[in-house]
Amino acid sequence: MHLLYVSLLALLSAQQQYKEGEYPLYAEVTKHYAAGDYAKTLAALDTWSAKIPQSDYANNRRILYVQTYFAAQQPAKAIEASTELLQGDPAKTFPAAADRLRILYMVVTAIKQLPEPTATQQSTAREAAKQLTAMQDPPPGMSPADWQRARNDLHIAASSADLYLSLLPVAHAMKANDCSTVEAQVRKAMEAHPNSVQAAWYQGSALLCIARQKPERTSEAIYAFARAAALDPVKGLVDPKWQQTNVTPYLEKLYTQYHGKDPEGLAQLKQLAAQNANPPAGFHVPSAAELAHQKQADFESRNPELALWKRIHDALTAANGEQYFEADLKNSELPPLRGTLLNATPACNAAELQVAVEGSDPQITLKLEKPVKGKVETGASLRWQGVATAFRAAPFLLTIETEPAKIDGLQTTPCGPARKKK
Repeated sequence: MHLLYVSLLALLSAQQQYKEGEYPLYAEVTKHYAAGDYAKTLAALDTWSAKIPQSDYANNRRILYVQTYFAAQQPAKAIEASTELLQGDPAKTFPAAADRLRILYMVVTAIKQLPEPTATQQSTAREAAKQLTAMQDPPPGMSPADWQRARNDLHIAASSADLYLSLLPVAHAMKANDCSTVEAQVRKAMEAHPNSVQAAWYQGSALLCIARQKPERTSEAIYAFARAAALDPVKGLVDPKWQQTNVTPYLEKLYTQYHGKDPEGLAQLKQLAAQNANPPAGFHVPSAAELAHQKQADFESRNPELALWKRIHDALTAANGEQYFEADLKNSELPPLRGTLLNATPACNAAELQVAVEGSDPQITLKLEKPVKGKVETGASLRWQGVATAFRAAPFLLTIETEPAKIDGLQTTPCGPARKKK
């Protein structure tokens, strides 16, 4: 920064084109600035402006004002002092290309220090960002390699300022909890800055807010947060630490709460989001409830009898199980059920079969209208249909009346000869 004053001092001394008494005023400015006393520097600039308002070096003086305000951490005044400079012809306004670079850089840096910049300040900053991005040639004396490195930094600064200005209306809408406006404004910002982590974060926040009234948009919100977590923080113009300690944990928590723990699925989502600004057509993150429903549907399609029994069993073991039996189940023809035969009584020509649908304890007694001829082999898998006639809550037992013809899987052997009494 001090080089700017040295170059101006050399320029004024060499050309000897200052008005009477002007050079000492300028020297007073540079003396205080070199000492780091910015209050006295500004006072000296004001004295110079008051005594010689029509100076041939008015632009040089404006540059000094911008630089001093910036060094004094007065960003608003630094931007205001630069407005007229940026409106003129750069070749005439700035004594050297390096001076122009410094002023443009200061403006795009200063604007981000203002939480509520005015419309004029925003316009000046946008113009500075535009000019800074458009500069192609290195200042005299700078090597191409140094210029390339500097140009990259300058472009990042310009883009960061433009992004900040683009996100200002988004931040205002967020404070007002105006979710729809946030979404609309952030889409505009993302058109100019598609790789912005901050824009993706705001978009996720807006969509999550909207999803409270429209749950179907939750998947879009998760996608936006995944993009905010997956984008390159350098290209995305954010602090990598903020992304790692805030964005990523929040995404993981939201994804797990909504979808369930699924590290592989989350990794695939982040990869997709990093490559595409918008989710593909039909994109959907299933909720834990949807997954459970689908799992149940799959289970029922593969095991219809067991699924039916679970519904009956759950209803019977509920607090109002006996009322449910009396009102809805008693004397009703039940759809087919399946279970394992545990026992038959009597052992020969059985009239009752004890069956377990799940586990090893009998849950159902099949009461037969006609006894089974022969000895029934236990351990067989049975499928039957019948009418529920009785229920006992503890120990649990449901009685179903049926007949051997309605039971599939019965295996019998002839009964042995009866023993003769001695």
